[in-house]
Amino acid sequence: MGKLMFGIDRLLAEPELRIPLSGRRVALLAHPASVTADLSHSLDALAMLEDVVLSAAFGPQHGIRGDKQDNMMESPDFPDPRLGIPVFSLYGEVRRPTAAMMDSFDVLLVDLQDLGCRIYTYITTLRYVLEAAAVHGKSVWILDRPNPAGRPVEGLSLRAGWESFVGAGPLPMRHGLTMGELAHWFVSTLGLALDYRVIGMHGWQPEAAPGYGWPCLQRTWVNPSPNAATPWMARCFPGTVMLEGTTLSEGRGTTRALELFGAPDLDVDALLTRMYELAPDWLQGCVLRPCWFEPTFHKHAGQLCQGLQLHVENTGYAHENFRPWRLMALVFKALRGLRPDYPLWRDFPYEYEQGRLPIDVINGSPLLREWVDDAAAQPGDMEHLCQVDEKHWLEARQASLIYG
Repeated sequence: MGKLMFGIDRLLAEPELRIPLSGRRVALLAHPASVTADLSHSLDALAMLEDVVLSAAFGPQHGIRGDKQDNMMESPDFPDPRLGIPVFSLYGEVRRPTAAMMDSFDVLLVDLQDLGCRIYTYITTLRYVLEAAAVHGKSVWILDRPNPAGRPVEGLSLRAGWESFVGAGPLPMRHGLTMGELAHWFVSTLGLALDYRVIGMHGWQPEAAPGYGWPCLQRTWVNPSPNAATPWMARCFPGTVMLEGTTLSEGRGTTRALELFGAPDLDVDALLTRMYELAPDWLQGCVLRPCWFEPTFHKHAGQLCQGLQLHVENTGYAHENFRPWRLMALVFKALRGLRPDYPLWRDFPYEYEQGRLPIDVINGSPLLREWVDDAAAQPGDMEHLCQVDEKHWLEARQASLIYG
């Protein structure tokens, strides 16, 4: 396969790729993890090229260089202090680029590190800029990067009418595509007419151990969002992100957010026992370690929580067997069975969605919550629903695959 190169590294190293950019105004959509092989920020690396004229930059949620620690904190527009070009926020007053923003460039380069999970907002931003480019006659180039969660597919697909900023389309929670492949899928399924291209990676092997998606022996991990601290978090995220819709802590305010969960009033021994009774198959592929933690901010701040950490970074990890979405669904089901009156579901406006429970927005339908709350519903019922959706997605995504 040769040396591993991400899309940005190829664009920098191969001048022939840049020929179509000659004489055109170029903008970059990027975030803190948009770095080159030598860890330069992509915006700075592109600014060093004499044959690329940067006219604007865009930042998604958490900002272009990383300015917001918490979720759902907006970023302002500002002039870049080093380059003097405008930096537009796509997570502030607007989430879809305005006509004035689109007027600032001819070609938009998209260099965003995804986590491989439907609710991660960078893929919704990708959809929005593709749609805007189709309307305004602009070109979009996706500089591709790995999906750190790899190729496996898991979870219920988003249902019609449940689209949101954390639900870009009828994807399952764990979609198994890169940003470049998602671009192919969006353009195809939305019927978009625009000039776009994917600068693909060289040498990416999504099935290769030990990374199974993230080339951990070749590239440094940089947080694509403040609480995405490790590639292991990316493995857990399609399940642990559901905790954002619950009263259980997802570990924000600790150094291993979204790799662990808990609450001050949780009986972990009883919870684990019930989980193994209900669906032992859903607990494969990882090691669950009982732990105690005290969040410094966010839910249960300053309170000692009992919980579990999902360990997927060791010899107990089995990539094909680990199913984080089912595992966390099972946590909720077991807790509901043990304590039917437990105040599990949070109610607040989640990612600009009013009047819908966050757990339903996150899952793209009420199906998961209804299954948890229905005492008669069994793991086999949810297994059947998931298998139907997963089989359909494996077929639907096939035409968009770029890599082996």
